[in-house]
Amino acid sequence: MSNEQLSLNELHFETVELEEKNHVLTITLNRPERKNAINPTMAAEIIYALDYAKQERGIRAVVLAANGDIFCAGGDLAAMSGKASETASTVPVRGNLDDIALRFRHLNKPSIACVHGNLFAGALLFLCNVTHAIAAEGVQFSAPEIKRGIWPFMVMGGLFRIMPQRAALDFIMRGNPIGTIEAERYGLINTAVPAEALQTHVAALAEELASLAPGSMSMGLAAFNAQDSMDFDSALPYLREQLNACLQSPDAKEGISAFLEKRAPNWN
Repeated sequence: MSNEQLSLNELHFETVELEEKNHVLTITLNRPERKNAINPTMAAEIIYALDYAKQERGIRAVVLAANGDIFCAGGDLAAMSGKASETASTVPVRGNLDDIALRFRHLNKPSIACVHGNLFAGALLFLCNVTHAIAAEGVQFSAPEIKRGIWPFMVMGGLFRIMPQRAALDFIMRGNPIGTIEAERYGLINTAVPAEALQTHVAALAEELASLAPGSMSMGLAAFNAQDSMDFDSALPYLREQLNACLQSPDAKEGISAFLEKRAPNWN
Protein backbone atom coordinates (compact mmCIF):
# COMPACT_ATOMS: atom_id res chain seq x y z
CA MET A 1 0.00 0.00 0.00
CA SER A 2 1.32 3.42 -0.99
CA ASN A 3 2.15 6.07 1.63
CA GLU A 4 0.62 8.84 -0.49
CA GLN A 5 -1.63 11.32 1.31
CA LEU A 6 -5.23 10.51 0.43
CA SER A 7 -8.03 13.03 -0.05
CA LEU A 8 -11.76 12.78 -0.66
CA ASN A 9 -11.84 16.08 -2.53
CA GLU A 10 -13.10 15.92 -6.12
CA LEU A 11 -13.60 12.14 -6.03
CA HIS A 12 -16.94 10.70 -7.14
CA PHE A 13 -18.10 7.75 -5.01
CA GLU A 14 -20.73 5.76 -6.86
CA THR A 15 -21.57 2.85 -4.52
CA VAL A 16 -21.04 4.27 -1.03
CA GLU A 17 -21.91 7.46 0.80
CA LEU A 18 -19.45 9.06 3.22
CA GLU A 19 -20.10 11.32 6.19
CA GLU A 20 -17.44 12.65 8.55
CA LYS A 21 -18.81 14.09 11.79
CA ASN A 22 -17.55 14.40 15.36
CA HIS A 23 -14.42 12.29 14.71
CA VAL A 24 -16.52 9.48 13.15
CA LEU A 25 -16.46 8.47 9.48
CA THR A 26 -19.66 6.71 8.39
CA ILE A 27 -19.43 4.58 5.24
CA THR A 28 -22.91 3.72 3.94
CA LEU A 29 -23.30 1.01 1.31
CA ASN A 30 -25.49 2.46 -1.42
CA ARG A 31 -26.46 -0.17 -3.99
CA PRO A 32 -29.92 -0.98 -2.60
CA GLU A 33 -31.20 -1.98 -6.04
CA ARG A 34 -28.56 -4.76 -6.00
CA LYS A 35 -29.02 -5.59 -2.30
CA ASN A 36 -25.71 -3.81 -1.69
CA ALA A 37 -23.82 -6.65 -3.34
CA ILE A 38 -20.09 -5.95 -3.43
CA ASN A 39 -18.80 -5.33 -6.94
CA PRO A 40 -15.25 -4.19 -7.81
CA THR A 41 -16.27 -0.53 -7.65
CA MET A 42 -17.74 -0.88 -4.15
CA ALA A 43 -14.67 -2.79 -2.97
CA ALA A 44 -12.39 -0.06 -4.32
CA GLU A 45 -14.45 2.70 -2.71
CA ILE A 46 -14.61 1.01 0.72
CA ILE A 47 -10.87 0.33 0.66
CA TYR A 48 -10.09 3.92 -0.28
CA ALA A 49 -12.38 5.25 2.47
CA LEU A 50 -10.73 2.97 5.06
CA ASP A 51 -7.24 4.00 3.94
CA TYR A 52 -8.32 7.62 4.27
CA ALA A 53 -9.75 6.97 7.75
CA LYS A 54 -6.55 5.26 8.88
CA GLN A 55 -4.32 8.18 7.87
CA GLU A 56 -6.52 10.88 9.42
CA ARG A 57 -5.87 11.31 13.16
CA GLY A 58 -9.05 13.38 13.36
CA ILE A 59 -11.07 10.27 12.48
CA ARG A 60 -11.24 8.15 15.62
CA ALA A 61 -13.93 5.63 14.67
CA VAL A 62 -15.57 4.19 11.55
CA VAL A 63 -19.19 3.09 11.19
CA LEU A 64 -20.29 0.81 8.34
CA ALA A 65 -23.99 1.16 7.53
CA ALA A 66 -26.20 0.49 4.51
CA ASN A 67 -29.20 1.84 2.63
CA GLY A 68 -32.13 -0.33 1.58
CA ASP A 69 -33.77 -3.38 3.13
CA ILE A 70 -30.72 -5.68 2.93
CA PHE A 71 -27.47 -4.78 4.66
CA CYS A 72 -25.35 -6.66 2.12
CA ALA A 73 -25.88 -9.71 -0.07
CA GLY A 74 -22.15 -10.48 -0.29
CA GLY A 75 -20.17 -10.55 -3.50
CA ASP A 76 -21.90 -9.55 -6.71
CA LEU A 77 -22.26 -12.85 -8.59
CA ALA A 78 -22.72 -11.06 -11.91
CA ALA A 79 -19.39 -9.28 -11.44
CA MET A 80 -17.74 -12.54 -10.34
CA SER A 81 -18.92 -14.19 -13.55
CA GLY A 82 -17.17 -11.52 -15.59
CA LYS A 83 -20.22 -9.39 -16.36
CA ALA A 84 -18.73 -6.12 -15.17
CA SER A 85 -20.89 -3.03 -15.38
CA GLU A 86 -19.72 0.44 -16.35
CA THR A 87 -18.88 2.80 -13.52
CA ALA A 88 -18.75 6.56 -13.10
CA SER A 89 -16.62 6.23 -9.97
CA THR A 90 -13.38 8.19 -9.99
CA VAL A 91 -11.99 6.50 -6.87
CA PRO A 92 -8.57 4.87 -7.42
CA VAL A 93 -8.38 1.09 -7.10
CA ARG A 94 -6.17 0.10 -4.14
CA GLY A 95 -7.21 -3.52 -3.60
CA ASN A 96 -9.77 -6.27 -4.10
CA LEU A 97 -12.57 -7.88 -2.10
CA ASP A 98 -10.27 -9.73 0.31
CA ASP A 99 -8.41 -6.48 0.99
CA ILE A 100 -11.56 -5.09 2.65
CA ALA A 101 -11.16 -7.62 5.47
CA LEU A 102 -7.47 -6.77 5.81
CA ARG A 103 -8.20 -3.03 5.87
CA PHE A 104 -10.77 -3.40 8.65
CA ARG A 105 -8.53 -5.76 10.62
CA HIS A 106 -5.54 -3.41 10.39
CA LEU A 107 -7.42 -0.12 10.63
CA ASN A 108 -6.25 0.16 14.26
CA LYS A 109 -9.28 2.28 15.08
CA PRO A 110 -12.71 1.28 16.41
CA SER A 111 -15.02 0.09 13.64
CA ILE A 112 -18.71 -0.66 14.03
CA ALA A 113 -21.04 -2.54 11.70
CA CYS A 114 -24.56 -1.13 12.03
CA VAL A 115 -26.53 -4.10 10.67
CA HIS A 116 -30.12 -3.06 10.03
CA GLY A 117 -30.99 -5.82 7.53
CA ASN A 118 -30.05 -9.35 6.55
CA LEU A 119 -26.40 -10.06 5.81
CA PHE A 120 -25.16 -12.80 3.49
CA ALA A 121 -22.03 -14.56 2.26
CA GLY A 122 -19.06 -12.29 1.52
CA ALA A 123 -20.52 -9.55 3.73
CA LEU A 124 -19.24 -11.67 6.61
CA LEU A 125 -15.83 -10.24 5.66
CA PHE A 126 -17.13 -7.01 7.17
CA LEU A 127 -18.73 -8.57 10.21
CA CYS A 128 -15.79 -10.73 11.24
CA ASN A 129 -13.17 -7.99 11.02
CA VAL A 130 -14.78 -4.89 12.54
CA THR A 131 -14.21 -4.37 16.25
CA HIS A 132 -17.94 -4.13 17.03
CA ALA A 133 -21.10 -5.45 15.35
CA ILE A 134 -24.55 -4.25 16.41
CA ALA A 135 -27.64 -5.66 14.72
CA ALA A 136 -31.36 -4.98 14.70
CA GLU A 137 -33.42 -7.71 16.31
CA GLY A 138 -34.79 -10.10 13.69
CA VAL A 139 -31.88 -9.76 11.28
CA GLN A 140 -30.59 -13.00 9.76
CA PHE A 141 -27.03 -14.00 8.85
CA SER A 142 -26.04 -16.72 6.42
CA ALA A 143 -23.19 -18.13 4.38
CA PRO A 144 -25.24 -19.77 1.60
CA GLU A 145 -22.35 -20.33 -0.83
CA ILE A 146 -22.57 -24.14 -0.60
CA LYS A 147 -26.10 -23.91 -2.01
CA ARG A 148 -24.60 -22.19 -5.09
CA GLY A 149 -21.88 -24.81 -5.46
CA ILE A 150 -19.27 -22.52 -3.89
CA TRP A 151 -17.31 -22.69 -0.62
CA PRO A 152 -16.80 -19.47 1.43
CA PHE A 153 -13.02 -19.74 1.49
CA MET A 154 -12.10 -16.14 2.36
CA VAL A 155 -14.86 -15.83 4.94
CA MET A 156 -13.25 -18.63 6.97
CA GLY A 157 -10.21 -16.48 7.77
CA GLY A 158 -12.25 -14.21 10.02
CA LEU A 159 -15.17 -16.47 10.87
CA PHE A 160 -13.09 -19.08 12.70
CA ARG A 161 -11.48 -16.32 14.77
CA ILE A 162 -14.95 -15.22 15.92
CA MET A 163 -17.25 -18.25 16.17
CA PRO A 164 -16.64 -21.59 17.90
CA GLN A 165 -15.22 -23.99 15.33
CA ARG A 166 -18.04 -26.56 15.23
CA ALA A 167 -20.72 -23.87 15.13
CA ALA A 168 -18.87 -22.08 12.31
CA LEU A 169 -18.40 -25.29 10.35
CA ASP A 170 -22.09 -26.15 10.61
CA PHE A 171 -22.93 -22.58 9.61
CA ILE A 172 -20.99 -22.77 6.34
CA MET A 173 -21.43 -26.50 5.60
CA ARG A 174 -25.24 -26.31 5.52
CA GLY A 175 -25.63 -22.69 4.46
CA ASN A 176 -28.66 -22.13 6.68
CA PRO A 177 -29.37 -18.71 8.23
CA ILE A 178 -29.09 -17.93 11.92
CA GLY A 179 -30.85 -15.16 13.81
CA THR A 180 -29.54 -12.55 16.19
CA ILE A 181 -29.92 -14.78 19.26
CA GLU A 182 -27.55 -17.39 17.83
CA ALA A 183 -25.28 -14.74 16.29
CA GLU A 184 -24.86 -13.07 19.68
CA ARG A 185 -24.30 -16.39 21.45
CA TYR A 186 -21.60 -17.35 18.95
CA GLY A 187 -19.89 -13.94 19.12
CA LEU A 188 -20.74 -12.99 15.54
CA ILE A 189 -22.34 -9.79 16.85
CA ASN A 190 -21.90 -7.93 20.13
CA THR A 191 -25.58 -7.38 20.70
CA ALA A 192 -28.97 -7.02 19.05
CA VAL A 193 -31.25 -4.09 19.79
CA PRO A 194 -34.76 -3.15 18.65
CA ALA A 195 -34.69 -1.86 15.09
CA GLU A 196 -35.97 1.56 16.11
CA ALA A 197 -33.09 1.92 18.61
CA LEU A 198 -30.28 0.73 16.31
CA GLN A 199 -29.11 4.09 14.96
CA THR A 200 -29.14 5.70 18.40
CA HIS A 201 -27.28 2.78 19.96
CA VAL A 202 -24.57 2.76 17.28
CA ALA A 203 -24.20 6.54 17.38
CA ALA A 204 -23.73 6.46 21.16
CA LEU A 205 -21.18 3.65 20.90
CA ALA A 206 -19.25 5.47 18.16
CA GLU A 207 -19.27 8.68 20.22
CA GLU A 208 -17.98 6.83 23.29
CA LEU A 209 -15.19 5.09 21.38
CA ALA A 210 -14.22 8.31 19.59
CA SER A 211 -13.93 10.09 22.94
CA LEU A 212 -11.16 7.77 24.17
CA ALA A 213 -7.39 8.15 23.77
CA PRO A 214 -6.89 7.79 19.99
CA GLY A 215 -3.15 7.12 20.06
CA SER A 216 -3.36 4.47 22.74
CA MET A 217 -6.40 2.94 21.04
CA SER A 218 -4.42 2.62 17.82
CA MET A 219 -1.39 1.13 19.60
CA GLY A 220 -3.60 -1.32 21.47
CA LEU A 221 -5.47 -2.56 18.41
CA ALA A 222 -2.23 -2.95 16.45
CA ALA A 223 -0.78 -4.98 19.33
CA PHE A 224 -3.94 -7.08 19.52
CA ASN A 225 -3.58 -8.06 15.87
CA ALA A 226 0.16 -8.73 16.20
CA GLN A 227 -0.13 -10.95 19.29
CA ASP A 228 -3.04 -12.88 17.78
CA SER A 229 -0.61 -14.83 15.60
CA MET A 230 1.98 -15.41 18.37
CA ASP A 231 2.31 -18.19 20.90
CA PHE A 232 1.91 -17.11 24.53
CA ASP A 233 5.63 -17.17 25.37
CA SER A 234 6.34 -14.80 22.47
CA ALA A 235 3.28 -12.61 22.99
CA LEU A 236 3.99 -11.69 26.61
CA PRO A 237 7.40 -10.00 26.12
CA TYR A 238 6.08 -8.28 22.99
CA LEU A 239 3.10 -6.91 24.93
CA ARG A 240 5.41 -5.76 27.74
CA GLU A 241 7.35 -3.71 25.17
CA GLN A 242 4.11 -2.24 23.83
CA LEU A 243 2.99 -1.30 27.35
CA ASN A 244 6.28 0.49 28.01
CA ALA A 245 5.93 2.39 24.73
CA CYS A 246 2.33 3.28 25.53
CA LEU A 247 3.28 4.65 28.95
CA GLN A 248 5.68 7.06 27.24
CA SER A 249 3.07 8.23 24.73
CA PRO A 250 1.36 11.65 24.76
CA ASP A 251 -2.02 10.02 25.40
CA ALA A 252 -0.81 8.19 28.50
CA LYS A 253 0.90 11.30 29.86
CA GLU A 254 -2.24 13.38 29.29
CA GLY A 255 -4.52 10.70 30.72
CA ILE A 256 -2.47 10.30 33.90
CA SER A 257 -2.16 14.08 34.34
CA ALA A 258 -5.90 14.51 33.88
CA PHE A 259 -6.61 11.79 36.45
CA LEU A 260 -4.28 13.35 39.03
CA GLU A 261 -5.66 16.83 38.36
CA LYS A 262 -9.26 15.57 38.47
CA ARG A 263 -10.21 16.91 35.05
CA ALA A 264 -11.32 15.51 31.71
CA PRO A 265 -8.42 14.56 29.40
CA ASN A 266 -7.82 16.56 26.25
CA TRP A 267 -6.77 14.25 23.42
CA ASN A 268 -4.99 16.21 20.68
